[in-house]
Amino acid sequence: MDQRTPTHFTPQNDPSVGEGLTAEVAAFVLDTGYDAIPSQVVDLAKKSILDGFGLALSGSVAASGRYVQRHLKDVAGAGSAIVIGTDIKVPSRFAAFANGVGIHADDYDDTQLAVAHDRVYGLLTHPTAPCLPAAFAETETRSLSGRDLLAAYLVGVDVECKIAEAISPRHYQHGFHATATCGTFAAASAAGKLRGFDQETLQRALSIAGSQSAGLRENFGTMTKPFHAGRSSESGIVACDFAEMGWSATDKILEAPRGFFQAHGGGYDLNAIRGKLGAPWSFADPGISIKPHPSGSLTHPGMTEMLALIAAHGIKAEDVERVDVGTNHNMQNALIHRRPRNELQAKFSMEFCMAILLLDGRANLPEFTDETVLRDDVRAMIERVHFAVHPEAEAAGYAKMTTLIDIHMKDGRTISGRADFGKGSPANPMSYEEVADKFRGCAEFAEWPKEKSETIIDMVATLEEATDMGKLAAALAA
Repeated sequence: MDQRTPTHFTPQNDPSVGEGLTAEVAAFVLDTGYDAIPSQVVDLAKKSILDGFGLALSGSVAASGRYVQRHLKDVAGAGSAIVIGTDIKVPSRFAAFANGVGIHADDYDDTQLAVAHDRVYGLLTHPTAPCLPAAFAETETRSLSGRDLLAAYLVGVDVECKIAEAISPRHYQHGFHATATCGTFAAASAAGKLRGFDQETLQRALSIAGSQSAGLRENFGTMTKPFHAGRSSESGIVACDFAEMGWSATDKILEAPRGFFQAHGGGYDLNAIRGKLGAPWSFADPGISIKPHPSGSLTHPGMTEMLALIAAHGIKAEDVERVDVGTNHNMQNALIHRRPRNELQAKFSMEFCMAILLLDGRANLPEFTDETVLRDDVRAMIERVHFAVHPEAEAAGYAKMTTLIDIHMKDGRTISGRADFGKGSPANPMSYEEVADKFRGCAEFAEWPKEKSETIIDMVATLEEATDMGKLAAALAA
């Protein structure tokens, strides 16, 4: 067992441990209606849904989006679910795949905060990318309501988050991408709920989903990372397709000695999921972060602090001699691209993120391009940024993304700062209007009509009043 794996995550070799857990998850999904969800949780969800739609728009014009659209023309066939940002309509499984890839394409989508303090840097999954595309495709093709979408999305996200919370941290430490693995259960939960499954059918769908659960962190910084999110969303719908036909599967995929938790993590904490679904809702506690920058979440505390220091001290790039950035060692294990050569690597490069803020004063979608990464001034500034383990960050614990910055100026001054969380986190949240501004930026990047953008913003703000998701789909279609 990994030496950093907490002792309460023990191998589940006893079939009686966690007995009935998959059934408990299925019952939560099916028994939880819109009216049982607190209004503040709905409001939080609407921000992430708007964020997801904006990211699907910008993702549709990413290189990965172009590849996906070409792939769909070869394999998908005609359907009634929209690939957001295009005029392509395909069966819902393929729309879920394309839109999941799109939402995660720029690594700009929301992130789940962990409850337990022994989790690696306090983050677990990107909850919206696997769940929203499946839920939206199912509501759109069935002409269901905004309340139907909200309920399915929220229960799916909560299942994903609680599963991610329960599995041993070894799951992530040893290379699994939790968005991909846990997200498959979110998609299956949302789709099964919207199809009106009974409990037995949903349990089989969850089991089929569990056998499709995959995704490896070695692919961070490549197009295969967003591929994970798209495939997990599609896999959830495929699981429901087969379960609906009568395909057989176990009824205990989560808790069994040869099931998901044991195979993927070597154990799990039953107390992190049993009785915890919707109690509290993950959106409410510990919360979901919305990203202010299209890069790995681990860069955001440092980026938030760097922007604050630049503004407070009038720092100019040409006056900077050296920048020291310190974090705990787990953050360094994810921010692996010290000298990035393309935009995808730059998203996992603390050095690039610090350099571009010093040079351009911003780090949004236009800054994360291959051309920018390879600019001579960017390459030179990256050489001045030194990223290392800092004992103070290590002592702060892995539940935080503690980042310490020392900017050494050519005039001999040292300007320092520290941040544990970034803008958009529950500790420093974005308002709906701030998320709407981010949406507008994504839509502008996709050259989306402004009138359509404002329609989408207004429709999501009042999503619970919408009677047919087909109208929202039309606003998201070219």
